[in-house]
Amino acid sequence: MSIQATIERKVQEALAPQHLEVINESYMHRVAPGSETHFKLVVVSDRFEGQRLLARHRALNSLLAEELAGGVHALALHTLTPAEWQARGGVPDSPACRGQGGVSA
Repeated sequence: MSIQATIERKVQEALAPQHLEVINESYMHRVAPGSETHFKLVVVSDRFEGQRLLARHRALNSLLAEELAGGVHALALHTLTPAEWQARGGVPDSPACRGQGGVSA
């Protein structure tokens, strides 16, 4: 199972999100093609109600500790309640990495 699929499964099981995006942004960094090292997670869940942003991020970092200790180098987290998601209208694009373009020769 891919790292992306593992992340999706764990988050679905733990948080039952109304909206979930697990975006592999590895291609934006100096890594080999097909790498799974940099991800952006957009998680919209009722379970975030009443939680501060830090608590939400800690919960996901704990949930994905194995992946973070392994091959995942970066994890951008966007953790929202349904009301926050609706008010925000989405999440911003990730900035370009200075090493964008994959592995150099």
